[in-house]
Amino acid sequence: DLLLSNSCIPFLGSTEGLDFRTLLLDEERGRLLVGAKDHIFLLNLVDVNKNVKKIYWPAAKEKVELCKLAGKDAPTECANFIRVLQPYNRTHVYVCGTGAFHPLCGYIELG
Repeated sequence: DLLLSNSCIPFLGSTEGLDFRTLLLDEERGRLLVGAKDHIFLLNLVDVNKNVKKIYWPAAKEKVELCKLAGKDAPTECANFIRVLQPYNRTHVYVCGTGAFHPLCGYIELG
């Protein structure tokens, strides 16, 4: 219904089915950060398909191999699923992902 009424703009930047899980709204700058499987997206709130920025942040290959050896399903469990997007200060966001069952965190400069 929303598409038919032109009341929304679907995000076309990802056709891979990246399992979106975490959102962080930055109203002050008109942005939306989206955490997904192996990716972090920075979207424009006016048009989510305009000037899309994407960070590819996969789990380390050795961690993925350990995950598979532990009997986990590679496509659905052995990746870096972004779970935390937390404002740190005016210029940085604190980000954490599962890292194929070896969690990893870092800071992203929004710039």
